[in-house]
Amino acid sequence: MKEFVVIHDYLVTQEIVGDWDGQEEEVAERINEIYHTLYDLAEEDIESEVLMQILELVWDAWIGQESLPELETDDIYDWCRHVIENREQYLQESN
Repeated sequence: MKEFVVIHDYLVTQEIVGDWDGQEEEVAERINEIYHTLYDLAEEDIESEVLMQILELVWDAWIGQESLPELETDDIYDWCRHVIENREQYLQESN
């Protein structure tokens, strides 16, 4: 159940994201936007464990991507929707 997952446990600050040549604030904002979008797109009755596993994919998938500071909201939404719709594939790949 979605309501048992605390999204604030996943959110990051610019200190956590590491060195991005002055773009740490933008990177933290994009990562947090990804977390929030995934959470919002997940259905209300999603199993808590599944949602947590999906949210745990974000850091590994994005923290090394050079395009992260310039990522647009539409791109974030599209990626998150794809992950939610194809969660079984993503969760298998992460194990």
